[in-house]
Amino acid sequence: MRILIANDDGYLAPGLLALVQAVQGLGQIDVIAPERNASGTSNALTLDRPLQVFVAGSGQQTGFRVVNGTPSDCVHVALTGLLGYRPDLLLSGINQGANMGDDTLYSGTVAAAMEGLLFGIPAIAFSQTEKGWLHLDAATRTVRSIVEQVLRDGLEGPPWLLNVNIPNRADAD
Repeated sequence: MRILIANDDGYLAPGLLALVQAVQGLGQIDVIAPERNASGTSNALTLDRPLQVFVAGSGQQTGFRVVNGTPSDCVHVALTGLLGYRPDLLLSGINQGANMGDDTLYSGTVAAAMEGLLFGIPAIAFSQTEKGWLHLDAATRTVRSIVEQVLRDGLEGPPWLLNVNIPNRADAD
């Protein structure tokens, strides 16, 4: 199992690290995330300048690949040559704040998952319903449970996208 992880809150966001920790041991994980917060960028691709990719070299994000662009840029760059393989599953998040209703149109978290879907890869966008990262540990357990269920059910069939919003509660799992 090869899992590509992206987000829109930037490579230093606690939600990204929590997502990586949630799926540890489920397969090969590659993280490619924006250099800085890119919330609200929707499906934007950077077309007015060259993109740069670097590898984070310190802290818990060591080895994360970082792009100076949008969440869609991150996934697009990953899938058009950076990875050198096709992931089986794309995960995006864990976003700080809900992505429901009209918010899904603006969300970089959902857009990263959508970019995977456009390439034919099953994708899940994860968000906490409120800002502040409260009870991120419970969200991590919820993510693990959902991904394990998806893997048990199989990834065959046409590509799909799930948008999952997790309450900021200790009992969210």
